[in-house]
Amino acid sequence: MGCHPRSIHLQAQRIADPSISLILSRLSAVIITYNEERNIRRCLESLQGIADEILVVDSYSSDQTEVICREFDVRFIQNIFAGHIEQKNFAMKQAKYDLILSLDADEALSPELQQSIRSITDRSGDTAYSFNRLTNYCRKWIHHCGWYPDTKTRLWDRRRGKWGGTNPHDKVILHDDVDVSRLNGDLYHYSFYTVEEHMRQIDYFTDISSKAAYENGKWSNVLKLIVKPAFKFFRDYILKLGILDGYYGFIICKNSTYAKYLKYKKLMDLQNQSD
Repeated sequence: MGCHPRSIHLQAQRIADPSISLILSRLSAVIITYNEERNIRRCLESLQGIADEILVVDSYSSDQTEVICREFDVRFIQNIFAGHIEQKNFAMKQAKYDLILSLDADEALSPELQQSIRSITDRSGDTAYSFNRLTNYCRKWIHHCGWYPDTKTRLWDRRRGKWGGTNPHDKVILHDDVDVSRLNGDLYHYSFYTVEEHMRQIDYFTDISSKAAYENGKWSNVLKLIVKPAFKFFRDYILKLGILDGYYGFIICKNSTYAKYLKYKKLMDLQNQSD
């Protein structure tokens, strides 16, 4: 069986520079999927030559996601979806190697970010790595609206951190003694192909976020229904320069304002049901 492209790359590094440690940690790229036939190929292609293992944890897709994954050298397993945080922690634990690169199926590494990851030599676990995420919305790259730089920590030693946050807004929680270093290059995020897709996700995500807020003891009222959405639009469209992203900048800020309103409206409904 031949060597993995990344292993060949590391061997070449060591020959060129003997000071590079012979115990550089191998890298597992981890992706969770559900009906991602539109995106998964692009994600997997961007990981070629980057990871020593690519692991896909699928929530029993009914489309061609598995068929496409089988075209690549990936380990494909299935697990019932219990939440974004739960699924990503499950996937992380299934990886062969401790060094984890976590991507969503609708994300892909830019060429510059690929090179930055290849050039990492500190794999001790004392350092995690973050990078900027650039979102494509209806085939337009969005550089403002509070959507960029949208820095994400996605490369770390699983012994020194795990997924946390509040569903569906997950984030990596690292041990206090882990430093975070910024890598050059963008993580491309292909979010929505139509505005209608965005609206459907808003409805779905606000169901999850309002329930999580209610379970965490948070409350809504009429003042929050008015003030928080209004401030969000002002912040994203004016202060964060969403106006510079043109038509879709306005659509994003308007929809994000609606999402904020809908979350607090659904939270208020849950409160009323419990009375």
